[in-house]
Amino acid sequence: MTIRTKTIAVLAANPALNAVLTMVLAGDSRLRVRPFDSEAELFAYMDIAALDLLVVDFDRAGRPAYEMVEAIRLDPTLVSRDLPVIALTRAITPPMRQQSISAGIDEVVLKPMSPRHLLERVQARLVNRSVVGHLGSGYRGPERRNRVPMPHSDINPGRRYSDNVVPLFPEGGASSQHLPLG
Repeated sequence: MTIRTKTIAVLAANPALNAVLTMVLAGDSRLRVRPFDSEAELFAYMDIAALDLLVVDFDRAGRPAYEMVEAIRLDPTLVSRDLPVIALTRAITPPMRQQSISAGIDEVVLKPMSPRHLLERVQARLVNRSVVGHLGSGYRGPERRNRVPMPHSDINPGRRYSDNVVPLFPEGGASSQHLPLG
């Protein structure tokens, strides 16, 4: 039985971070990592080849990551517009959270983070392979039926303060324990 190599795209805030993340992700022999220096390069690649996952940085220059992901989801000419997306950011604000959910970003990982942590999140997302929303339905947010309300306390008992992942939904309300957006 041959295991299919998964193709991962990385579009980070700067060339140094792109290189580090690419090197760490490529350490998994099951992953083929494609670093991109610009959104235009990423879209040109996606016009002709499939991707299994996208890692994009909110802190990069150009249009916001959520707008770029939304453009991917809505472009019927792209080979793999329903791919899972992990976004990186230094801080997440309530508007960014809503924009991420709306655009169909699956997870947001806070920087600074260990590149090994990102590798673990990529591997977990590929195994889980859930994608936020359903193509063609017009809705790009997470499934919200049977959702448990978030506690309003300042302390989230299931979260360590050293975690680099911000929970957006309560336990059991989503497919991943790490900032699942879908």
